[in-house]
Amino acid sequence: MLVGALAPLSGLVWMLTTPELVSTTVRWMPAIGMDLALRLDGFSRLMALLIGGIGTLIFVYAWGYFGEREGLGRFAAYLVGFAGSMFGLVVADNLLALYLFWELTSIASYLLIGFEDNRATARSGALQALLVTASGGLAMLGGIVVVGHAAGTYSLSEIVASPPGSTAVGFGLGLILLGAFTKSAQFPFHFWLPGAMAAPTPVSAYLHSATMVKAGIYLVARLAPAFVALFGWWQPVVVTVGLVTMIVGGWRALTQTDLKLILAQGTVSQLGFIMVLVGVGIPEVTFAGMAMLLAHAIFKAALFMVAGIIDHQVHSRDIRRLRGVGRAMPATAVTAGIVTASMAGIPPLLGFVSKEAALESLVHGADWWITAGVVAGSVLTAAYGLRFLFGAFGRLGSEKAEEPVGADAPPPRAWFLGPAAFLAAATVIAGIAPALVDGLVGRAAESVAVSGGDSHLALWHGFGLPLLLSAVAVALGWWMWRRPWRQLHRLTRRLPEASAVYGHVLGGLNHFADRATGVFQSGSLPIYLGVVVATAIAAPAWLMLRHWFPPERLLFAESPLQAVTALLVMIAAIGTVLTRHRLGAVLFLGGVGYGVAVLFVIQGAPDLALTQLLIETLTLTLFVLVLRHFPSHFTHIEWRLRRLGRIVVSTLAGLGAGAFALWAAAGRETAPLTGEYLVRAQPEAGGRNVVNVILTDFRGFDTMGEITVLTVAALGVVALVRAGRSRDQETPQAAEMVEANEEPSA
Repeated sequence: MLVGALAPLSGLVWMLTTPELVSTTVRWMPAIGMDLALRLDGFSRLMALLIGGIGTLIFVYAWGYFGEREGLGRFAAYLVGFAGSMFGLVVADNLLALYLFWELTSIASYLLIGFEDNRATARSGALQALLVTASGGLAMLGGIVVVGHAAGTYSLSEIVASPPGSTAVGFGLGLILLGAFTKSAQFPFHFWLPGAMAAPTPVSAYLHSATMVKAGIYLVARLAPAFVALFGWWQPVVVTVGLVTMIVGGWRALTQTDLKLILAQGTVSQLGFIMVLVGVGIPEVTFAGMAMLLAHAIFKAALFMVAGIIDHQVHSRDIRRLRGVGRAMPATAVTAGIVTASMAGIPPLLGFVSKEAALESLVHGADWWITAGVVAGSVLTAAYGLRFLFGAFGRLGSEKAEEPVGADAPPPRAWFLGPAAFLAAATVIAGIAPALVDGLVGRAAESVAVSGGDSHLALWHGFGLPLLLSAVAVALGWWMWRRPWRQLHRLTRRLPEASAVYGHVLGGLNHFADRATGVFQSGSLPIYLGVVVATAIAAPAWLMLRHWFPPERLLFAESPLQAVTALLVMIAAIGTVLTRHRLGAVLFLGGVGYGVAVLFVIQGAPDLALTQLLIETLTLTLFVLVLRHFPSHFTHIEWRLRRLGRIVVSTLAGLGAGAFALWAAAGRETAPLTGEYLVRAQPEAGGRNVVNVILTDFRGFDTMGEITVLTVAALGVVALVRAGRSRDQETPQAAEMVEANEEPSA
């Protein structure tokens, strides 16, 4: 694990030593506008510092969390792969490249959540996270294509600098928001994040609090300042989704008894809060969103680490059983108290500073209902923060203890607690001296805001409405924790949960798939062939009827030899259908194939003819070797698809295929490639034999494929013949051995 820490650590060092703005572009797929364009600005730097800094601490923490166990190399590889994918996401300036890294983070998250794949909850949580985030990612890809096509570029910086404003762009932005909401666990897609808590705690502390779940917020923050003025629906939609997520997540956290689930629902709530701040599109509020993003990553990663320490030392995360943990692990309790206070907005911590900046900007720049929603969510934040802290290290007098544990828990080692303590110290130092991070946050806000703002972090803004609202939120949160609204909790439990809806939808899809499979995969070969043939004919026939044009001339044959050969092929095909003898049907079928080879020869394609002859010979050999073990005649089988239906499908297939071939040949608008081969053979390939030039230069890969087919066909024929001879030779010997074994018993 410590070796794996070198990857994010090197990224962190590089971030701290590079200039403010770095950009580079590598041409990749110019035909579709997909270049590997990388751009490091203020916002990318902030995200990259979180990826590298917290990632390094996570590796150190995981070293103490896992100890000695199998599979840690694989786990470290997954974690490094995720860190690299997340870094690529935040520095990608091409939307298609961003989508590529976006999906790579989903795959890495799936592997990390399901790392302990012997547990059903881990497998279920991993699959749920992958289905939700990948489905949203597909919708986002459609939106990216629409927006990029309308803008004429997939460069994110160019689109934001000159945003298109058509109706199609609005539809594309809606799809992009759908992907962002699924990735950042916004309502109603928030249910996958608590399910992902089946992952090991280092995964929860890194992916699901500090980095991956911020991907959707990152994209919304990039787009909001540019599009909020062009589309009036942007701000109400994003803010409403964020506020609902904040309140629903906070309310759900108050009913959890597992420490990680309390933090998971709290993370959902905090992600909704940050989504509100970055989605408003006002420079001052965006600045506060950047500060809150930084503060949340620090205190929530530390809180998950604390939950993992308790689980590791006590072997339980149930707050109904934990007793005396604070006395047994005082340093851990102090660390948890600091970061919980930061989350609740208690001075002089970074969480308080960032929340004050948020309330200050919302009071003076946003609608009152947005401020009211944020304050209501902050009340819940304080309440579930107290529930976590006192549930882990205190005693909940209102809840009966069930086999209390924790009083005799051994304290964690220094290097195990060290990463969480380091983050707790960081939130204290940054809160007391916010100037240390003010420049980082300010540059991040300036890199996404269309118009600059004059905002700064400060520990003290003076007495005013923001400070009053913050104090009211903390006081009401304490009151709600002390006197939980149990009746209201019982009422809300009756409401359908998003996870239950997801389960019903998934079950319904599985049921529909079973029914559809029973209908369309009935086991009847004639039905399968009929559906395939009808589908293959219906699409060209529909196009021919819709875009009908009378061909200038219909060419059925270029020579009498072609006509005679085609007639013989048709006779052989009819004979294949009418004969009742198995070997006769095989011979007639071979006649069809050999006739097609003759047509290739007539057209001047000896290479295709040779391939056709060998493949047809192999097929005949295979049929003969197999059918020798079957009765000589076909048996009469009552097919479900009646004879009249088979005749209709066959007739339509023949007429459709023939008409399509004739009309396609008559509708040629460009000259054939023959002239190009004749002109380019000598100057480009240096050969006078045009056929050789075509085979070895212009169609070299085709020739290699044909040679491979011929070789495989020849080897197949030889192997089948040898296998048949060996079986014939062994049969008499086997019979003699059977007779010899039976004589004594007789």
